[in-house]
Amino acid sequence: MTQEKAGNNFNATLEGGELVLTRTFNAPRELVFKTWTEAEHLARWWGPTGFELSVHTLDLRPGGIFHYSMKSSEGFEMWGKFVYHEINSPEKLVFVNSFSDAEANIIRAPFSESFPMEIMNKLSFTENEGKTTLIMRGGPINATEEELKFFEGMHDSMKQGFGGTFDQLDAYLAKVV
Repeated sequence: MTQEKAGNNFNATLEGGELVLTRTFNAPRELVFKTWTEAEHLARWWGPTGFELSVHTLDLRPGGIFHYSMKSSEGFEMWGKFVYHEINSPEKLVFVNSFSDAEANIIRAPFSESFPMEIMNKLSFTENEGKTTLIMRGGPINATEEELKFFEGMHDSMKQGFGGTFDQLDAYLAKVV
């Protein structure tokens, strides 16, 4: 399963239960890494298209968290968090992503009781001639069989969602490069 978006080097595949996203950005690796690890950058692009992101905590260290809220133009609000596991600037970033409440407690996704509670994401950043290729591998951890099946069934939706999120990152990088 591969999805390509014309002109922006976006691939999304399913490999062994993981969603693998690859995107090349016209920006240096150090800047692309910073957009994933600094609050002022994340606030300008992370999250679903059409949502405004507010950063509540960003503690970039193994065991630290990025805690944020996302609000739609209609006023619907969701919370999420990353728990950082590995930070190797500017080459690698590993974190567990989950939905949360305002106190950063892990909660079920607002759209399904069957979506996995935690997704392990492993990002690698490589640079070639001033452009950065990001490979993001994400899959459920500590999940039930039902949650694993639901996650697999969500791949097309997640590909589309991350495609939009990466488009936001691409547009943001074009402004800051």
